[in-house]
Amino acid sequence: MEVRASNTPLLQWTGDSLAFGLFEDAVELTGDLATLDENLAGSIKELIAEEEFKGKAGSTIYTRVPPGNQIRKLIVVGLGKSEDLNLDSLRRAAASIARAGKTQKCKTLAISLPIDSQELAATAQVIAEGVELALYEDTRFKSEPEEEKKTTVETVDLLGLGGQEAAIARAKQICSGVILARELVAAPANEVTPITMAQTAQALAQDYGLQVEVLDKEECEKLGMGAFLGVAKASDLPPKFIHLTYKPQGTPKRKLAIIGKGLTFDSGGLNIKGAGSGIETMKIDMGGSAATFGAAKAIGQIKPDVEVHFISAVTENMISGHAMHPGDILKASNGKTIEVNNTDAEGRLTLADALVFTDKLGVDAIVDLATLTGACVVALGNDIAGMFTNNDDLAKELEAAGEQAGEKLWRMPMEERYFEGLKSGIADMKNTGPRPGGSITAALFLKQFVKDTAAWAHLDIAGPVWADKDNGVNNTGATGFAVRTLVEWVTG
Repeated sequence: MEVRASNTPLLQWTGDSLAFGLFEDAVELTGDLATLDENLAGSIKELIAEEEFKGKAGSTIYTRVPPGNQIRKLIVVGLGKSEDLNLDSLRRAAASIARAGKTQKCKTLAISLPIDSQELAATAQVIAEGVELALYEDTRFKSEPEEEKKTTVETVDLLGLGGQEAAIARAKQICSGVILARELVAAPANEVTPITMAQTAQALAQDYGLQVEVLDKEECEKLGMGAFLGVAKASDLPPKFIHLTYKPQGTPKRKLAIIGKGLTFDSGGLNIKGAGSGIETMKIDMGGSAATFGAAKAIGQIKPDVEVHFISAVTENMISGHAMHPGDILKASNGKTIEVNNTDAEGRLTLADALVFTDKLGVDAIVDLATLTGACVVALGNDIAGMFTNNDDLAKELEAAGEQAGEKLWRMPMEERYFEGLKSGIADMKNTGPRPGGSITAALFLKQFVKDTAAWAHLDIAGPVWADKDNGVNNTGATGFAVRTLVEWVTG
């Protein structure tokens, strides 16, 4: 599928389907749309009236047009209230159009949406992102993909955006990273393992000019990574500590680090997840690592003048005679000791050693992201990630990046006195605190492994890493959440 920048006037475009948007409660046709309706013998007005179309955001209607015209079908998408129009609503509108075009089996599709002449490049990018991500299909594990679900759209012309080829190319680069993250999260744990994650990192390094270092168990032992290795003990598969680095030509203007939680499967350990706990979905517990890899793929193509380190401590959390027990004490690589009072709070243990490792790299800012707590989902739902940081400037950067990317972040409090709930009588801390404020105490636990020399933020992405139904640019399943935000943060 090819997305193209086009200056062909709406009235002159020829192909399968022409799509355009109308604002809520403002569906009267004016200008070129009124002329097009006349040329089509009133088909558009008739469609709007028959469907009682009100222009509600994301709603779509479509119809065939009389034979002998330059197009076969019309698609109309609701844009919501005009005062609420922004780049993300254009991205979401483009996604709705793309799905409608796929449903209508359109090989060629043209999209005409409102354009801000001051933001031509940004407009082209978000529309292209909406199309690319909505039309993505994951059929890797079907022996015979259902014919009716195959993408039929071959070309999409973005009308009024001629000359914006660079913006569309950037969208494709970013979307390639999102799709990689989606595919990693969606694949089952017998396909995505610590070994295959290391292989993926090596392939990214080779394809996009990145440096790669993969530490095995013995090398992690030498670095004193007792927290990470404590989680890894029960698995038959070897743990892999993965460090990818993008370095620009010349002196970088900043040095940044992104850490992703990489549990390729989480059984809960000896505190095993019971029936009804969603254990069958725990392949998604490497969503942070997947987003980190996706960001690495996009940044390796965009090539900003920023040095970026991508780090993941990858393992499974399993059960065997070697498994860590509730009550065990682990020592992290900064010397701090942890009483394990819940083996199902394993992600923070792997992140602890990853944070210590990263803190020694001398970067200006660190962002870690993880499917860390159900408590964050309870607090913010399935569409919003929790952001924890004591650095106001970094918070503003990430909030701005998330808004530009169309991914929602909400800053949560770092209530230091809640750390009292993590205190242990026999070690420096426990790995879980009381149930109330669970996402806050998880963030406070991580904070113990970061020095104050670098700005640090923790993103809890447990909710938005997976979609139970089509939503905006996300199809049902893995979303690739945070890749777009991370790319905007690095390049912004």
